[in-house]
Amino acid sequence: MFKKLAGQTAIYGLPTIVGRLLNYLLVPLYTRVFAPAEYGVVTEIYAYVAFLFVVLTYGMETAFFRFSTTHPDKEKVYGTTLFSLFVTSIFFLVIIFSATPTISSAMGYADNPEYIRWFALILAADALSSIPYAQLRLKNKPIRFAIIKVVNIVTNIAFNLLFIVIIPKIVKEDPGIADSAFLKFLYNPEIGVGYIFISNLIASALTFIMLVPSMVKAKIKPDINLLKKMLSYSWPLLIFGFAGIINETFDRIILRRMLPDNVDAMAQLGIYGACYKVSILMTLFIQTYRYAAEPFFFDQSGTKDAKITYARLMHYFIIVCLFIYLAIMLNIDIVLLFIGSDFREGAGVIPILLWANLFLGVFYNLSVWFKLTDKTGIGAMISVAGAGVTLLFNFMLIPIMGYMGAAWATFICYAFMMVVSYYYGQKYYPINYNLKALSFYIILTIVIYTLSIFTNELGRNLEFVINSILLILFLAVIWFKEKRGVRAMRS
Repeated sequence: MFKKLAGQTAIYGLPTIVGRLLNYLLVPLYTRVFAPAEYGVVTEIYAYVAFLFVVLTYGMETAFFRFSTTHPDKEKVYGTTLFSLFVTSIFFLVIIFSATPTISSAMGYADNPEYIRWFALILAADALSSIPYAQLRLKNKPIRFAIIKVVNIVTNIAFNLLFIVIIPKIVKEDPGIADSAFLKFLYNPEIGVGYIFISNLIASALTFIMLVPSMVKAKIKPDINLLKKMLSYSWPLLIFGFAGIINETFDRIILRRMLPDNVDAMAQLGIYGACYKVSILMTLFIQTYRYAAEPFFFDQSGTKDAKITYARLMHYFIIVCLFIYLAIMLNIDIVLLFIGSDFREGAGVIPILLWANLFLGVFYNLSVWFKLTDKTGIGAMISVAGAGVTLLFNFMLIPIMGYMGAAWATFICYAFMMVVSYYYGQKYYPINYNLKALSFYIILTIVIYTLSIFTNELGRNLEFVINSILLILFLAVIWFKEKRGVRAMRS
């Protein structure tokens, strides 16, 4: 059972991990080619995109999984879900394209209304693609899933390199070529960071085209009664996701508007966004785990040992996250080489955001209780309360602490959501998590990280050796304790 989940996590997650890592490797490029203020534009716009994607999918992916396991006609569920997303995506495009000047001015991008149009198309394509992707996961077709993901990733990276590195280098070495009609059509240096967005648009469009055959084959004729039931199930998830994305992105949306006038707000946003990318290394694992875990949770819900399975999954999930935390923080000097020197002053947010992401991952594991008991309304309320915490502490802390305040607001929010979800989960769907062992591992992590701080004055080479020993010590203690725990269970 666990081998099956691990295998599916590897297959579904490998292209995601590789893709995110490769995209992460673009961060050194972005933070060396573009100034912090220019990268701040990228940070802010992608925060809006993440926010709108949740709105455009409105919990239908989870509803698709839920109803596909209970409804006798899975193809009808698929077609009904596609129809719903198609209608809302077209409606979204009509609104955005008709109001682009107004929207771009309100966002502070009056000189670049094309950004708004590009991302409207990206969002619509990605929203429609989400359900065919979900169907591939449901039908256990990880190879096709992985191939399409890889094509998306390679396309995005290839066009980033083409527009940001290759063509500028050609023009620099041979200025005369810039006057050619073909190059003028292909490249305009004034677009700048816009080429990041264009590359994304090309990749999303190609992915959508690759998924079109599965959409065409679907029974698009909607079942209105089924759709009503799915929307009834999914609307709390929309609120849940809406509030959740506030927790994830609101700091980057309001940061430049909350800083004092004497501060270069876009530069500060760019620095925060670049350092946030470092913390996302843990999110890579969490996201790939979720790809396989969500359908696995539903599949296991009918077994007699389901709660034992969920407890064990949480246990090992936290262990892996703690290891990732230490692997990053014990090698932070090396990790920071991935971002430009102008961005490294924000490194203080990294440990805070890593813990915040760990709390978020635990919350995702805990969310199994309200999804399986159909109490998604309570899950939505928890997320809304978390959004309230996010808003409160961002407004309180950012004017005082800048982006450090944004990081602490994220930490407090996810800690709050984790604790509240655990409380209600134990009330409605009690699971016997091994809190004693997990508390020990968390304390061990804090102790090892604290010890590593004292190695900073020993020189880089000696520091690396000692921190490597500390990381091995962490693994050894866990291996010994877990082995002893297994023996105790058998006896």
